[in-house]
Amino acid sequence: MKLPIYLDYNSTTPCDPRVVEAMLPYFTQKFGNAASRSHAFGWEGEEAVALAREQVAALIGADPSEIVFTSGATESDNLALKGVFELYAAKGKHIITVETEHKAVLDTCHHLEKLGGEITWLPVDREGLIDLGELESAIRPDTVLISVMYANNEIGVLQPVKGISEIARKHGVLFFTDATQAVGKIPVNVDGDGIDLLALSAHKLYGPKGIGALYVRRRNPRVRLQAQMDGGGHERGMRSGTLNVPAIVGLGQACAIVQAQMDADTARIQPLRDRLEAGLLQIEGAHVNGSRSHRLPHTTNLSFSHIDGQALLAALAKDVALSSGSACTSASMEPSYVLKALGLGDDLAHSSLRLGLGRWTTEEEVDYAVQKITETVANLREKSIRWERR
Repeated sequence: MKLPIYLDYNSTTPCDPRVVEAMLPYFTQKFGNAASRSHAFGWEGEEAVALAREQVAALIGADPSEIVFTSGATESDNLALKGVFELYAAKGKHIITVETEHKAVLDTCHHLEKLGGEITWLPVDREGLIDLGELESAIRPDTVLISVMYANNEIGVLQPVKGISEIARKHGVLFFTDATQAVGKIPVNVDGDGIDLLALSAHKLYGPKGIGALYVRRRNPRVRLQAQMDGGGHERGMRSGTLNVPAIVGLGQACAIVQAQMDADTARIQPLRDRLEAGLLQIEGAHVNGSRSHRLPHTTNLSFSHIDGQALLAALAKDVALSSGSACTSASMEPSYVLKALGLGDDLAHSSLRLGLGRWTTEEEVDYAVQKITETVANLREKSIRWERR
């Protein structure tokens, strides 16, 4: 076993060697611009992009023509939210979202508020789930979009996507989901789930960083977006810019691999997650945050009472790579807004660890992590006045 071990698969995943192998020719040998349709180099690029579009679409049950390539999920979130807001302004400017969304959604919604948009922020219960009754009650005649993430990036909780889409369809409102953490980990089907727009990212499913996609439904209903990047009219006019062919090839290959081995990966990883969780719950004052029945198979989030989370992370950093929450907000010293939304106090929210397992996690690594975290918590508590006074 090589140290440090990696248990932060929610923040990013290592690129699968098969993905790297598929990408390499498109840096040097097949380097053509996919939009150059007058010669063989461009044709090669165009064919590679077309194949990748098919591979991404197949993973989520979409048509290849519904896939728009972007630089990642953050851009996809921005394009979906801003694109709908601008193009459907004649119908209304009201959007419904959730307090525990990723910052890419929350901050974009705050931006839209400055432009005259009206945002309803739905709360979650102690398990991290929204109330479908509250969602339906929040819909207004001028509601144009419901934005609810498929799986939470910090606690792994799965929202009732089918129930949300049924409500959206009933009221003629578009439904967008940031499915960055879900795609490749659990089965996601845009038709079966009733999704109109969906964001995903390659680097969460063993592909390269800097590439993602936005699914945009073409029929029943046909969704239209206002482009946020203008230029050559690439990607059906929704996202101009020279296509990043090597990265697109990597995204496509990563999608093909996870589609082929998702069931096998889950069958191996979920018992490891449960083993890890069970071991850590032997620590006094440890408890799991969020629903344990509606969540991703590879994620757990635990709090350890009377422990400073940053001190715990610092003490573990040389041996176990993990995080206290979203990598996108890890520079902040504020307690996790996701855990606060669940009703945790500052102390418990500050003492949380997010553990994400993946394709190369082993049983030996899990057992080592349990031992190391248990020892570290005990050492920190020995020095803690709060623990002595509990």
